[in-house]
Amino acid sequence: MRSLAGRLHAWSLGTLVVLILAWLPGCATTPLRGTGDLGLVIERTAGKVLVVDTTHRRILGEVAGLGDLSHASVVYSRDGRYGFVFGRDGGLTKVDLLRRRIVRRIVQAGNSIGGAISQDGRLIAVSNYQPGGVRVFDAATLAPVADIPATYGDGKGRSRVVGLVDAPGNRFVFSLFDAGEIWIADFSHGRTPVVTRFHHIGREPYDGLITPDGRYYIAGLFGEDGMALLDLWNPKQGVRRILPHYGRGERRLPVYKMPHLEGWAMAGDYAFVPAVGHHEVLVVDRHDWHLVRRIPVHGQPVFVMARPDGHQVWVNFAHPLNDVVQIIDVQTLRIIHQLRPGPAVLHMEFTPRGEQVWVSVRDADQVQVYDTATFARLAVLPATHPSGIFFTDRAWRIGL
Repeated sequence: MRSLAGRLHAWSLGTLVVLILAWLPGCATTPLRGTGDLGLVIERTAGKVLVVDTTHRRILGEVAGLGDLSHASVVYSRDGRYGFVFGRDGGLTKVDLLRRRIVRRIVQAGNSIGGAISQDGRLIAVSNYQPGGVRVFDAATLAPVADIPATYGDGKGRSRVVGLVDAPGNRFVFSLFDAGEIWIADFSHGRTPVVTRFHHIGREPYDGLITPDGRYYIAGLFGEDGMALLDLWNPKQGVRRILPHYGRGERRLPVYKMPHLEGWAMAGDYAFVPAVGHHEVLVVDRHDWHLVRRIPVHGQPVFVMARPDGHQVWVNFAHPLNDVVQIIDVQTLRIIHQLRPGPAVLHMEFTPRGEQVWVSVRDADQVQVYDTATFARLAVLPATHPSGIFFTDRAWRIGL
């Protein structure tokens, strides 16, 4: 008879073989890899996102069932594994980029316009048109944490919320379109926010941005010229007005699409700002926020985006001149190149160190990839009406 030790040894080997065989199929379907070169591309009419790999310039797969993505945006978990997709229908969807599947999806409102993730990565905030306000969720489970109704006036009405960004100190900053206010929701001391309100900042703030260092929050105004600036290092100083001649009031052309302020370029000493109603990019001094120069461009700019090294600014345009991308050299403030990717260029996204830019060309059903040094086209990827492109390096940047 075999000894007890021999039988145990044989059993252990057999168990180990079974465990290895069970583990191998999982390795085949989910290979071990990082997420730093991954991203999501929105297919706006299909309710899907594409998972893309920027190193090999390829599509890894797709995730369907995300609802209305007509104005969708994405933020990422701190480890870059999960993307949180904000849909126009109020949907908030947590997507696993490695397994390429939905982890959880909720519909938290009737009409949403984007969101943000907190500095510590634990909270997801969503800005809502209907009902007006901000709702905050646990990033791990999407369980509700806080509801901040955007009430104003007599307290009965609710404002639409726009321009929601994360700020240092586990704060969220956003604007109230109907109320003409900017609010800060501070979660630094727990899950019950301390809300600070700034009134009478200007009529109808339509979008907002935060500078890359997290210091300044700037709201564009739809109802009047100028912009509203809040110094988050010194919030007690209140909101002040900058660029008094910027906006709809001075427009000389029909405004086909209001520019996205998140697409402002911050490069060197300048901010490069899309003009409203003009075929111009405005160059603004970042120290005192005065206008330095106007650069004539192909059309009405929508996104004005800086390459990560700050040497170039890439510009796309509103309908009907939206088949062109122009590149501005920051040193000379001149256009140095023009591309014609095709009809309806909606968005651009640089790889983390800026050697590539990915361009969504909606009406050609393509995402095109360009070398930012030579301007050569490197790849064309099929996509159904692509819009926003969001890479995982956003996980480590303020306000994105």
